[in-house]
Amino acid sequence: MKQLIYLDNAATTKTRPEVVEAMLPYFTEYYGNPSSVYEFSAEPKRAIAQARETIAKALGAKSNEIYFTYGGTESDNWALISTAEAYQAKGKHIITTKIEHHAILHTCEYLEQRGFEVTYLDVDEFGVVKLDELEKAIRPDTILISVMFANNEIGTIEPIKEIGEIAKKHGILFHTDAVQAFCHVPINVDECHIDMLSSSAHKLNGPKGTGFLYIRTGLKTRSFIHGGAQERKRRGGTENTAGIVGFGKAVEIAMATMEERTAKEKAMRDHLIERVLKEIPFARLNGHPSQRLSNNANFAFQFIEGESMLIMLDMEGICGSSGSACTSGSLDPSHVLLAIGLPHEIAHGSLRLTLSAETTMEQIDFTVDCLKKIVERLRSMSPLYEDYIKKHPQQ
Repeated sequence: MKQLIYLDNAATTKTRPEVVEAMLPYFTEYYGNPSSVYEFSAEPKRAIAQARETIAKALGAKSNEIYFTYGGTESDNWALISTAEAYQAKGKHIITTKIEHHAILHTCEYLEQRGFEVTYLDVDEFGVVKLDELEKAIRPDTILISVMFANNEIGTIEPIKEIGEIAKKHGILFHTDAVQAFCHVPINVDECHIDMLSSSAHKLNGPKGTGFLYIRTGLKTRSFIHGGAQERKRRGGTENTAGIVGFGKAVEIAMATMEERTAKEKAMRDHLIERVLKEIPFARLNGHPSQRLSNNANFAFQFIEGESMLIMLDMEGICGSSGSACTSGSLDPSHVLLAIGLPHEIAHGSLRLTLSAETTMEQIDFTVDCLKKIVERLRSMSPLYEDYIKKHPQQ
């Protein structure tokens, strides 16, 4: 059987066996509804409280500031829409960036259709928010700034603490989409002046279908899902006990292993980047060279199409991505790559490889060896590449 080399951990991760083991009793043994009053519901209720405490501790937050959701997209929607509704008497202006996940961008479009104004900030060539432009964009009616902690495509980590300080200075709420960053980089909500934070379990070896929204005590954000008194009357619906327990276990493991895990990922990531840039002509690294997630490498290869590259990698048993899994069916180039200044023809040739602690150096080397052959083959069929070589024979 052909080996599987899974290098798309930004899309989703494998659920750890310890997480699955922790979840199983809540499907068959402790299956009671945690909101019920009888004794049979006490254990599910206790398990949810423990997971909430574990997650809060990882952020330097209070347990009653953690609200469980279906996932990162729901959390992003909740943060933006409920804040907009709750604070619209103060103003109807929101600031975000051009490189946000579509869970933020499409929610902003929804709010614009309902009379809100949104400023979409430019970023520099590495995908970093320009703090001076952020401050210039602030208006008297600005009610919310939403900037992702780390970009899901190019891996750039934003200056979140500085953004939080600007927001606090101007009395503006600050939300961050930390789906890619939580448990991959240290986060303290007080030190970074974060008022709301979104996360999703399946990005850190937890189960799909479980996330949370951190909401700082005192915010008057409204309920997002109506129907019951769950999550302190802010998010109706029977709690996903098994998923929440799995999330808590995944966070516990991820926090305990963060330093060792990210160091290993960084070593492999840097080896991958070094080989690709050294051995494949007309390749460039997208995102910040050092201020990036430890497991993220995003490249652009001139004269080829990313989709063809992904198919040929898949034939070798290698799973990669051309960007966000949420837009994998789109033929348009990545909005993130366009925002950092890449022209359409180069942005089309992008490849995102995201590693895990289970990735080996042998797998990295095999991937680069395959990639070299694939890029060479695709370029041999490219009229654009042939024309370029004719005009620049010395290269």
